[in-house]
Parts: sequence; C-alpha cells; structure tokens
Amino acid sequence: MNTTPDSDKPTRDTRHATPDTLPPSPGHYRRILFCTDFSENAEHAFRFAVDAAHRRPGCILHLLHVIPEPEAQFWKTYIYEVDGIDEKAKRDIDAKIDADYRPLVPEGVDFRVEIRVGRDYIRILEFAEQQDVDLIVLGRHGHTAFGKWLFGNVTEKVARHAPCPVMIVPLERGG
Repeated sequence: MNTTPDSDKPTRDTRHATPDTLPPSPGHYRRILFCTDFSENAEHAFRFAVDAAHRRPGCILHLLHVIPEPEAQFWKTYIYEVDGIDEKAKRDIDAKIDADYRPLVPEGVDFRVEIRVGRDYIRILEFAEQQDVDLIVLGRHGHTAFGKWLFGNVTEKVARHAPCPVMIVPLERGG
C-alpha cells in the first residue's frame, strides 16, 4: 500500500495486479436488469442494456416485463372470468420478445426472460433485490401522458428506490 501525495489514505498499488486480484470496479456489472413495457423507448433502451452485457463477459442480462394487475375489483373479476387469458397473454408476450428482443442479443450473452404480475415498479425493485442486480436499464417514457411528465412514473419510482445504479435512456432526438 502507498499513500497519495494529497492524503494519508492508503492506495492500492495495482502495477503488478492481475484481473483476479483487482477489486470490482463500479462498472463491473455481473447482472443487468432491463425492464420493458414494449414501448418504442423501451426497445431503444434495450440496445444499451445489450451493449453493457456484451462488453462484460459472463454477465447475465435479465429482461423483465411486468403485467399490470388491475386495481379495480370489477376488472379483476372480468379479466379472470375470460378463459385462457393468462396463457394467451403469455404467448403474446413470448412472441413479442422472440420477434423484437432475442434477435438483438449476441451469441454468448446469458439472456433470461422473466414475467411478473403486479405493480410494475414494486415488482422491478423486488426482482432487482432478489437477483442481486448490479444495474437497471429503463427507457425514460412510459405509456401514460402523466407518466411522461417527469421521467415516466415507473422509471422515476425505480430510480428513487433502486438498490443499484439505474441507467435511464431517452429516445434519440427526433425519435
């Protein structure tokens, strides 16, 4: 150990260090969580998540889609009375992921898809904690007009309460 000229704090001499002996750097992500609502901005943000995972061999890229649980009892009753809606929704989500997301994932990236039902930001934060996620990647806008006012209602709540860094990706200008 050495000390820096401006401080008495010890610094680590890394001149002879190997990758195995260096401490993890702040950008050394092992588990990246990408959350999608299937909006245009989410699809744009996915490219950033894929790039981050691809640059870190051995990294796991989780794609999480949260199906909103209807809050009104009327809708709960109505939706759950329709035969096969859960299976149809799952098939539709799987088809969307297979068509729009999987083709963008390079060979060698450990890509895992997760689907949850419930309050979106709560499920995202729970998943991040359960999987010990190092980085969450989100698009800036969601579907609702009110949500677009700030970052997006879900994005703002996740960024405020996340247990790890959050990358918020806006649409490109003119996009």
